[in-house]
Amino acid sequence: MASKISIEDLAKIRKETLRTMNLREGSGKVKMNVHMGTCGIAAGARKILEAVLSEVETRGLNDIIVTNSGCAGLCSQEPMMTVEVYNEPAPVKYVSLTPEKVKKIFDSHVLKGEIVKEYALALGSETTV
Repeated sequence: MASKISIEDLAKIRKETLRTMNLREGSGKVKMNVHMGTCGIAAGARKILEAVLSEVETRGLNDIIVTNSGCAGLCSQEPMMTVEVYNEPAPVKYVSLTPEKVKKIFDSHVLKGEIVKEYALALGSETTV
């Protein structure tokens, strides 16, 4: 016979669900979108998403929104991520990522507002960096 769920268990589930929802749908100063189409996943996008989530958790950040999307149309540049800093003119598309590059993007772009040009492909949808 299965044990009953306690009020404490429900509170833990609620807290974790709210935290996860805030990461995906909340309001924040930065939105990070990991491109996870088939090509991205084959190139290692899951590790990139894990690295992004790890940086958010490790640093205790609650103003970062983490999402994922399908293919961005540049399969040869996967794994890719788009970083959008609110009140900045355009998002930045980062390419050929590794977990180590994600850490540098966090340190420079997410926390300091400085684009990491050596990993960036484009600013917005058409302007190259």
